[in-house]
Amino acid sequence: MLSKSEKALIAEIWERLAPVAEDIGSDALLRMFASYPGTKTYFAHLDISARSAHLLSHGKKIVLAIAEGAKDISQLTVTLAPLQTMHAYQLRIDPTNFKLFSHCMLVTLACHMGRDFTPVAHSAMDKFLSAFAAVLAEKYR
Repeated sequence: MLSKSEKALIAEIWERLAPVAEDIGSDALLRMFASYPGTKTYFAHLDISARSAHLLSHGKKIVLAIAEGAKDISQLTVTLAPLQTMHAYQLRIDPTNFKLFSHCMLVTLACHMGRDFTPVAHSAMDKFLSAFAAVLAEKYR
């Protein structure tokens, strides 16, 4: 699905973004909540207002999990196994939300990276985030 050069590009992008994980993750979550208000129901117990400690913390966790998966994409299923179980059996998140979030993450990356978010980077990241969402949803089958 991803070429060797795309995998290297994805790993490099996420390594570069890890230091600003809170900002990227919280921005993507806010974008998802604004675009798909139904997704807020899973966060009713948290303060999900802009720049809240809860939103920044959760956003950071998401981005760091994505960055970890980007290190070795061929092992994505193994890397995400604990998150698959938690989201499917404990949190019971509707797996459609993973796709919604990946679309919001693409927009956030485009906004954050500017000209560095080239068509090649966009295409590679779209493939990777689609795979990420699909792997998270595997436990639902």
